[in-house]
Amino acid sequence: MTGAPPPPYTPPHALLAGRAVVVTAAAGSGIGGATARRVLEEGADGVVIGDTHERRLKETAASLARDFGAERVGSVRCDVTSETDVTALLEACTDRYGRIDVMVNNAGLGGTCDLVEMTDEQWAKVIDVTLNGTFRCTRAALRAMRAQEGTGGVIVNNASVVGWRAQRGQAHYAAAKAGVMALTRCAALEAAEYGVRINAVAPSLAMHPNLVKVTTPELLRELTEREAFGRYAEPWEVANVIVFLASDYSSYMTGEAVSVSSQHP
Repeated sequence: MTGAPPPPYTPPHALLAGRAVVVTAAAGSGIGGATARRVLEEGADGVVIGDTHERRLKETAASLARDFGAERVGSVRCDVTSETDVTALLEACTDRYGRIDVMVNNAGLGGTCDLVEMTDEQWAKVIDVTLNGTFRCTRAALRAMRAQEGTGGVIVNNASVVGWRAQRGQAHYAAAKAGVMALTRCAALEAAEYGVRINAVAPSLAMHPNLVKVTTPELLRELTEREAFGRYAEPWEVANVIVFLASDYSSYMTGEAVSVSSQHP
């Protein structure tokens, strides 16, 4: 199959005008960085980005500030396995913009390892970043949004199709992402009384530098061939769905995991 070229970049439609947004794992050119850029294009008052990689975080923040204005961009080093870091990230948003309207929980950790070779440490690290980190950020954001005097808010989690579909060597990652989906559904029921919606995206294959580092060329080729369009998703294509879930266009959706995939059996 010959892969189709990616479509033209989608023009903005002011879907997030006036919102204050937090995005985790937003350094670099992956889904988080694409989401931070997309929310600013869609009219957000500002975005605060977090990541563990300080150099890439500063570079990403500087790039966004050049394109959209320094007053619309904040950055805080944040390791989502640390409650202290998560608290500091959200406080940076409330200090800067007075509120948090949208929380995008993008942080996750993958890797490939057969279960029989997997150590407790490998398992625990993926679970702590991908599932526990999403829990910590969701809890902190929900507490902040609950206190915002009925203004509500939106939380969007980054899950994965491997939370539904089996893939060899991905037991830890699949378990974590399935957990993110379950967390999303349960938290959404609790959040509804505060006017907060919580949904998730579940991408199949979005290309970014970190994926190349942790995946063999053979597996990437195999995964790409499974996609109906014969290509991987651009990170901004996933960011578009995140923006939809963060916007009023999805006002009746909560507790949902939306597949961002062209994958076929």
